[in-house]
Amino acid sequence: MKNVIEIHELTKNYGKHRGVSDLSFSVTEGEIFGFLGPNGAGKSTTIRCMLGLISFERGSIKLLGRDIRSSREALLKEVGYMPSESMFYPAMKVRDVIKMAADVRKQNCRAEAERLCERLQVDMDKKICDLSLGNRKKVSIVCAMQHKPGLFIFDEPTSGLDPLMQTEFFCLIKEYVSQGTTCLLSPHVLSEVRRYCKNVAIMKDGKLRCVDAVSNITKANAKRIKMIRDGKREDFLYEGDLNDLHKELAGHDITDLLIEEPSLDEIFMHFYSE
Repeated sequence: MKNVIEIHELTKNYGKHRGVSDLSFSVTEGEIFGFLGPNGAGKSTTIRCMLGLISFERGSIKLLGRDIRSSREALLKEVGYMPSESMFYPAMKVRDVIKMAADVRKQNCRAEAERLCERLQVDMDKKICDLSLGNRKKVSIVCAMQHKPGLFIFDEPTSGLDPLMQTEFFCLIKEYVSQGTTCLLSPHVLSEVRRYCKNVAIMKDGKLRCVDAVSNITKANAKRIKMIRDGKREDFLYEGDLNDLHKELAGHDITDLLIEEPSLDEIFMHFYSE
């Protein structure tokens, strides 16, 4: 399977401030890949570098087999990007905004745009200024999907969508992926990674903490420990050998003890922590 995204030793700084440092990972064709990290981790900086929106000091980025620095204009015609917050001309009608997005790529996307609007329940005759946050989000989804790109890059795509539309959004993604499209997904809800992503990259402080299959991350050695020790209730993740925990508890008054597997959300949050 060929790589659709190849990032090698990407480094971007903002003067004395941290951006991203020595970032390397790849995403294979037809995959929904999770891209995670707390605020300030460097996710947005990475995405902007991928799209050629900002320059970077060192490293390389290839999308769909081509270098973003030398093939930016051609590549962006084959990428569907949805930022976490989209801004449209408020007085324009929805259908005009969607058509403008297609015209920028010099493509006739009318049939696919109408299909998407029907699936997402988008009223094409309303003005942008009359739309709720969720409905503006749906317009952004249509603009990103209508030209049937080879690569989706979605930054917090479901924020503002009701549960029904969240489900429909992922149904659409899976349909495109089944036809060969690849998706880089940076969600605001960790459960979306568990449901839809095969592999994930986790960032913190501008550096890559982990790249692995979601199934492997769930096999982490950490255990959730809940107990009452010396009259105090404790609840924490424990990474060490449970035999060492047994030794650590010797001499303490343990009145209750529960050892269980942590949830996937807890494992991800553990990567974010110090």
